[in-house]
Amino acid sequence: MINYYLLTKPGILMGNLVTVAAGFILGTKGQFDMWLFLATLLGITLIMASACVFNNYIDRNVDKKMKRTKNRALVTGLINSRNALLFATILGILGGVILLTLTNFLTFVVAGVGFVVYVILYSFWKSKTVYGTAIGSIAGAVPPVIGYCAASNQFDLAACILFAMMVLWQMPHFFAIALFHLEDYKRAGIPVLPLEKGVLRTKIHMILYILAFTPVTVLLTVFGYTGNVFLIVTICLGLAWLALGIKGFSIHNNKLWGQQMFRLSLVIITVLCIVIPFDRM
Repeated sequence: MINYYLLTKPGILMGNLVTVAAGFILGTKGQFDMWLFLATLLGITLIMASACVFNNYIDRNVDKKMKRTKNRALVTGLINSRNALLFATILGILGGVILLTLTNFLTFVVAGVGFVVYVILYSFWKSKTVYGTAIGSIAGAVPPVIGYCAASNQFDLAACILFAMMVLWQMPHFFAIALFHLEDYKRAGIPVLPLEKGVLRTKIHMILYILAFTPVTVLLTVFGYTGNVFLIVTICLGLAWLALGIKGFSIHNNKLWGQQMFRLSLVIITVLCIVIPFDRM
């Protein structure tokens, strides 16, 4: 049973649920519905788990070539492809029914779009184009929007800001992963930016995305969705991320620097998601 659990990529699920919760609280506008919140978390957890299992199935041949994925259950044969597809389908149907019946139609649609982008576009294209990272960032930006739409039943400016903020955060986050897993991606033939365009260009792109991330994120305060605490924290974290990014141009151990950038990116998004409900309330 543990192998089926691992197929759902629990680490990714937990990280995304934090952003779902932050988006939901942002959309409550002072009226927090616990049952709606729990239904949203359960529904999106099942849909994301389904997407991850489908992704594992699609990536099973590529995973054989990568050190960090070669022991996954679909690669080693601990779970056969048919059972994995059945498991993913059941999870997806259950999640969709929960969102459709217990939240609202808008939430169901947004979740569906994220599912399609991740399973169809990202899973099939990431081994074919250097733009796979950008496609993946679209899918990864959907969870907080789902939370927001579930609570507010509307797709407005705040939802757009959340989406843009997450896309801009994920690009340097993904590039950092590519840097410290560069050999794995090379063996698997996945055309990530550092392999296709070089490490220097990757670092430049990371700086540009970080520079865009901070002003876009503070728009939540500018338009009155969050308070000054969120504004101050965003600016401080953005400057810290930028400083570490600039430091990368004088560092030759790109793997170590990539790990540092990755860890800081996780701290940033976690802290911001914690501050949103605090500052919102």
